Amino acid sequence: MFVTQALIRIIIGPSDRRFLDGEKFILKATEFKEMTGLAEGITLKSTQAITIIVTLIVVSIMFWFLNRTKTGTSMRAYSDNEDLALLSGIDPKRVVLITWIIAGILATIGGVLYGLDKSYRPFVYFNNMLPIFAAAIVGGIGNPFGAFLGGYVIAFAEIFVTYAYKRFISYLLPENLEPDSLLQLLSTDYKFAVSFSILVIVLLIRPSGIFKGKVI
Repeated sequence: MFVTQALIRIIIGPSDRRFLDGEKFILKATEFKEMTGLAEGITLKSTQAITIIVTLIVVSIMFWFLNRTKTGTSMRAYSDNEDLALLSGIDPKRVVLITWIIAGILATIGGVLYGLDKSYRPFVYFNNMLPIFAAAIVGGIGNPFGAFLGGYVIAFAEIFVTYAYKRFISYLLPENLEPDSLLQLLSTDYKFAVSFSILVIVLLIRPSGIFKGKVI
């Protein structure tokens, strides 16, 4: 990772790279207010819509591949029980090779979508590495659905703990009872701490993850 990061910095430099697509809006806040008459607006960028559509397509293809094809079944069998898979005639080198190819394709797709929606810089992998690792452990190593659900658990946990609830509470209470503080449990700087804490708790209580996977 460090070698790759250094090469990228040499080739494109250390600064952020923003893409024009990330600035295109399908729905702007002012347009949403005019349509609904609400005081608060919602925005929808083209990259966010693309991310949702591509994610649904990729996830559907992955689950179809793992459950409906011979290669996918071999991969799941090798993940569940290596010895039994070898006795069944499954080639471990082929399974590992295909797994790495699929992992590379998925990482590339995820990186492109993230870069379009946010920005790209050589250090961006480090910010996402711990949450991704935590999501895989929490969901269950070797369980595709567990990794999918683990990602949502980690993401919503980070938002739940670091979100400022002042605006939300203000809608529920009268104006004279509106809170002065942000009503934030932790600063957004502690998002990594939330991911790491969940990871440690899961490893101590249920090492196999939410869905039974390999025990760490």
